[in-house]
Amino acid sequence: MIKLTSVPGWSGRIWARTGCTFDATGIGKCETGDCGGRLECDGNGAAPPTSLFEITLGKGNEQDFYDVSMVDGYNLPLLVQPRGVYGSGVCNATGCVTDINRGCPKELQVVGGDGYQGGVVGCKSACEAFGSDEYCCSGEFANPSTCQPSYYSTLFKQACPKAYSYAFDDATSTFICKAFEYDIVFCPNSNRARKPNAPVPPLPPSIGWPDSLCLQQSLRH
Repeated sequence: MIKLTSVPGWSGRIWARTGCTFDATGIGKCETGDCGGRLECDGNGAAPPTSLFEITLGKGNEQDFYDVSMVDGYNLPLLVQPRGVYGSGVCNATGCVTDINRGCPKELQVVGGDGYQGGVVGCKSACEAFGSDEYCCSGEFANPSTCQPSYYSTLFKQACPKAYSYAFDDATSTFICKAFEYDIVFCPNSNRARKPNAPVPPLPPSIGWPDSLCLQQSLRH
């Protein structure tokens, strides 16, 4: 497990990279989640497609806002569990534990090289694949009344009902909580990533990920 310590008011994104190769100076690339071709991202964002955990930590008594997003596409399943809830509030787990790569439409697929099993290593969003305002919720579609779920975003939503599937998917995808820490587990059905005796949502049969891609992080504030 990797523990990340943050401060009240911090806002950011956490994601996993796959298919990475770096030299001794930390220069290289990843098949998915690359951040400027460097081992240390140094504030650079993730190149899509990438499954994202997004959070804004509240100051003082303010609540935390968090979500899992497929707006930038998908590369790995993840599960987020708040722990150490303050007061009598209820905090909900969220995530996307379905292997979307298995059912990704051909026009959205990112195909890897000789790395992790070859085949599809990521599933682009329609915005990334086609670049139109309608899919990107930009231009005349830059508001909730004109930017509606598309055929492609609906595929993501059906696979992962609690995750963002397009930019204005707020009602079922943003969560509010006040917790001491958040466990962020990538490929949560892996024995290596899962805590002993921790409940994990069921996954479709025969789906698995190599342990080398699996990681549990804990964000604390």
